[in-house]
Amino acid sequence: MTPSEPVETRTEARSKQTATLAEIAREAGVSAPTVSKVLNGRADVAPATRTRVEDLLRAHGYRRRRAEATRSPLIDLVFHELESAWAMEVIRGVEDVARDAGLSVVLSESAGRLTPGRTWADQVAARRPHGVVLVLSGLDESQRALLTSRSIPFVVMDPAGDPGADVPSIGATNWQGGLAATRHLVELGHRRIGAISGPPQMMCSRARMDGYRAALETAGLPVDTGLVMTGDFHHETGYRLGRELLDRPDRPTAVFAGNDLQALGCYEAARELGLRIPEDVSVVGFDDLPVARWVGPPLTTVRQPLTEMAEAAARLVLELGRSTSEEAPTATRVELATSLVVRASTAAPSVSQPAP
Repeated sequence: MTPSEPVETRTEARSKQTATLAEIAREAGVSAPTVSKVLNGRADVAPATRTRVEDLLRAHGYRRRRAEATRSPLIDLVFHELESAWAMEVIRGVEDVARDAGLSVVLSESAGRLTPGRTWADQVAARRPHGVVLVLSGLDESQRALLTSRSIPFVVMDPAGDPGADVPSIGATNWQGGLAATRHLVELGHRRIGAISGPPQMMCSRARMDGYRAALETAGLPVDTGLVMTGDFHHETGYRLGRELLDRPDRPTAVFAGNDLQALGCYEAARELGLRIPEDVSVVGFDDLPVARWVGPPLTTVRQPLTEMAEAAARLVLELGRSTSEEAPTATRVELATSLVVRASTAAPSVSQPAP
């Protein structure tokens, strides 16, 4: 890249005033090499200078031309938390696509935050990967601008919130999955159906619970808010909230857990209370992790195609990296289908229940 590299193409320059790196440098009161250091994520730039240059790059709508952007043979994969079998299914999918493309995968974790820290964004700019896949995470405006100005494409998989109309994303039919899980329990004859949700700030969790409520309402059953617990997708929380639900004198005869880990925590709570699954309580999970087939009894769950979702996200980010604005993929917001997998953890209730 030279200091005089134009911000836009020659065709666009005819209709718009363009800014060169030299002009941005003059406006920022720094040298052109300093602007290049900011673009390349170099650490040897004062924070105030970096912020001033980034603001000007964003204000001018600067976007590095892909033909000029040297890429490293990497895909960045970012998790908001990296600690469960769920993450391994995602890693497997991205690794498969990366391997076929001759690329490696860099793993990052944002320590439970729904957006990575600024340090991460600078590191990505320095690595110059082929693209970034964010899982249950997102980017703030400045991070999006930083990646866009470096022509580093990004895709959000299973977005925590609404990623925005212009952000490519891969998700699953979470509402339909919650509906199918709860409808299955209703059709077995259950009337008191408890639920352990995921974090309420996550879009997938809200959609699953909306499906749960829709199934009850469609069946003419009341939504008992006392039977709905707010969890965090972790095993320990499934155990704690499952024990709270199942230790009630008017306990539910079935529980829909927001994911498989919470369902397995509910298994542990039931065992400690001397309850049998499914004779005394039915349990349904969500995800269909490999362990769901091997626990006793095997877990009825909603299959979320995690590996396929990860593969789709990785393929899309590589396609975005190869395309020009005129050739950009038309389908950049995709939802893959979920499906109910019935195993031995659900059965008709063993005791009669009062009419709702």
